[in-house]
Amino acid sequence: MIKPSKVKFISDELEKDFNSLKDDDFIKKAIIRAIQDLKENAFCGIQIPKKLFPKEYVQKYGIKNLWKYDLPKGWRLLYTVTAENEVELISAILEWFNHKDYERRFGY
Repeated sequence: MIKPSKVKFISDELEKDFNSLKDDDFIKKAIIRAIQDLKENAFCGIQIPKKLFPKEYVQKYGIKNLWKYDLPKGWRLLYTVTAENEVELISAILEWFNHKDYERRFGY
């Protein structure tokens, strides 16, 4: 099922972190690609089972779903999908990190 969405960062601080990356940084380019993909289809990532949600995300953001988008070189982008209204979806970027930090976040 393909569902277009708006893409936002979960916080102004996270958006500033993204904007502070150099334009030629591979991770910035990869996130831009992820944003383009999420605009076309909010559900293009891999859904993470609820029992694996980091408690921090539930407490801080009250998420009801969590998705992982694989970036190059083992990096991951995590996002949640919410509805702005009955017809418009929002893909909210929560975090991106390398594989080691991803495993640490999920307690693997």
